Amino acid sequence: MRLFRRGEQASTLDLLVVGLGNPGREYAATRHNVGFMVADELARRHGGSWRSKFSGEVADLRVDGARVALLKPQTYMNDSGRSVSAAARFYKVEPDALLAVHDEVDLDAGRMQARLGGGLAGHNGLRSLASTLKTPDFLRLRIGVGRPERGDPRPVADWVLSAFEPEVDVGALVARAADAVETLVRDGLEEVQQHFNER
Repeated sequence: MRLFRRGEQASTLDLLVVGLGNPGREYAATRHNVGFMVADELARRHGGSWRSKFSGEVADLRVDGARVALLKPQTYMNDSGRSVSAAARFYKVEPDALLAVHDEVDLDAGRMQARLGGGLAGHNGLRSLASTLKTPDFLRLRIGVGRPERGDPRPVADWVLSAFEPEVDVGALVARAADAVETLVRDGLEEVQQHFNER
C-alpha cells in the first residue's frame, strides 16, 4: 500500500515533510514561503502542534496510520539544510523518505510537480538540503509561483519574496498541495504524479 519501507536503520517515521520558507512575519505571505503554508495546513488538518527543535519548528502527525513529521526550518532559506539534516539524523530517515515542499519559479503559478531527485534550479533552500544531506535524491513537491512577466523589472529574488498576485487563490493552491502530500503518504509517488503533476 505504501511507498515507504521501514529501513534497516529502523526509522521512527514513514515520511519527513520539510516545508521550506523564511521565518518572520514580513515573509509569511510571500511566494517563497508556500512550503511553510503547506506544512501549516497539514498540521491543521491532522491536529499537529508545533514545538521548537532542530533549529526549526516540528510537529508529529498520523496520516492514514503513517507516522509523519512536519518541519519548518527557522534558519532562513539559505541555511535550511542545517535544520533538515539534524531532523533526518534524529528520525533516521533516508533521503527518499524526505519530502521538500517548495516554491518553483519554473512552473506557472498554481501548477505543481512531485518528483524524486532532480536539479536544484538555483533554489537556495534545495541547494542547502542537497549539500548537508550529501545527495539531491530526496522527494520534492514543486509548487509553481511563476516568474515576473515581461516588463516587470523585479529580479526573481525580489519576486519570490513578494506576495502572490491577487488573482492567485493561495488557499486553494495550499489545500491542493496538502492533498498531494496526503496522497504521497497513502498511495506513493506515482499516484501523486498521475493526479497532481503539471500536464
